[in-house]
Amino acid sequence: MDAKQVVDLLYWRDVKTTGVVFGAGLLLLLSLTVCSIVSVCSYIGLALLSVTICFRIYKGILQAIQKSDEGHPFKQYLDHEVALPEDMVHKYSDLALAKINKTIGDLRRLFLVEDLVDSIKFAVLMWILTYVGSLFNGLTLIILALVGAFSCPIVYEKHQAQIDHYLALVNNQVKDIVGKVQAKVPGMKRKAE
Repeated sequence: MDAKQVVDLLYWRDVKTTGVVFGAGLLLLLSLTVCSIVSVCSYIGLALLSVTICFRIYKGILQAIQKSDEGHPFKQYLDHEVALPEDMVHKYSDLALAKINKTIGDLRRLFLVEDLVDSIKFAVLMWILTYVGSLFNGLTLIILALVGAFSCPIVYEKHQAQIDHYLALVNNQVKDIVGKVQAKVPGMKRKAE
């Protein structure tokens, strides 16, 4: 799936496909709030297996009644190769490794206070996340992220002018406040880049 397909999915270009993906994802996450991941995976596997076994038996009975020899109903899928291409695995594992190494470097920089302003911002973020963590568990945040990912882009697309206007106002206010704080606290001025 390339970036254009993801954008089309999030902007609801094909309502049927997006609805299926969004609904399946939301159903899976809501199922995880009730049952453990092992139970959810087992139930999904059992449901899929029940459908395929029933279909295979149904086709076998039809072949016996009609005295036809169509063969296995899933033959085309059984003959199809299902393996991950080695070059694709290397490509994505290299990308993941680069991101992990960059994250480790950034965390080292933040925790060892290379830049005081960035470390204080990180501390404030961690402090805010303690309150978020006390209100929501991780699964609830993932559900909210999924709903946001499928609703925010379309809302932004329809109301872009108003949203951009108010975001610019908020951004200017934040810059003013940060500038005032940096001017009053010694050692908080950012280095020239």
